[in-house]
Amino acid sequence: MSTLTLASDPRDAAAVEAVEAHHAQLAGDLAGRVAILVEAADREPAAADRVRTELVAFCDRDLLPHAAAEEETLYPVAHDLPAARLLIDGMLAEHRRLAALVDALRTATSAVKAATDGRALQVLFEEHLEKENTLVLPLLAGAPDISLSELLAGMHELLGHGHEHGAEGEAATKGGGCGGACGCGGSDETEVPELDVREVPHSLRHATVFGAIAAVPSGQSMVLVAPHDPLPLLAQIEDRHPGAFAVEYLQRGPKAWRLLLTHR
Repeated sequence: MSTLTLASDPRDAAAVEAVEAHHAQLAGDLAGRVAILVEAADREPAAADRVRTELVAFCDRDLLPHAAAEEETLYPVAHDLPAARLLIDGMLAEHRRLAALVDALRTATSAVKAATDGRALQVLFEEHLEKENTLVLPLLAGAPDISLSELLAGMHELLGHGHEHGAEGEAATKGGGCGGACGCGGSDETEVPELDVREVPHSLRHATVFGAIAAVPSGQSMVLVAPHDPLPLLAQIEDRHPGAFAVEYLQRGPKAWRLLLTHR
């Protein structure tokens, strides 16, 4: 989702970067949660209902408010631009489809149906964000009579709430705890959901893992497959959830690192 947007003002350029970073965080978080839902539907259908419920809660808390904030701030202004009118009409229609998919997920009567609805939601949301990044934001940022930074001032639903919403973020440097790499704890790998991030776009990789581990209940585990030793990611996990996850290396390269993350 990385794009180059030319803005008419440096503050607008910074606002675009913040929105795109928040988009990456939302897309990754959703992708991670959906991945765990699909795994649960395949391996342990009885557990899929809890994962589905938490996914719906994430949508109600983050995804749908993000869409509502766009309709309140960005879309009315963009709709006044002749070049964007039809585009915004289409984006509004996609918001209705996203809300309908969340409702379908909310009322899904089987693990397979929930996984299908979740995957459809993920695909549509990623496509929707791509249009915002490559079409809507450049139009607004390039308009000389529109101040995107002023338009988005205080809009946490669009900009995120701080450094934790960066697509990759900075590696945590806090001391204390096991740092996420001590190998303490651990659990039986049998029937443990696996998240392989090697094919996940780099800008979404950390957020995808954060979304996935948020769906792992206490006492259960997840296998993470990474293309390298994910020490910065483990530090971020420890920073976000101090002492909550024990880490055991199952494989150390050369083409893949496999780690068992157990939620204490």
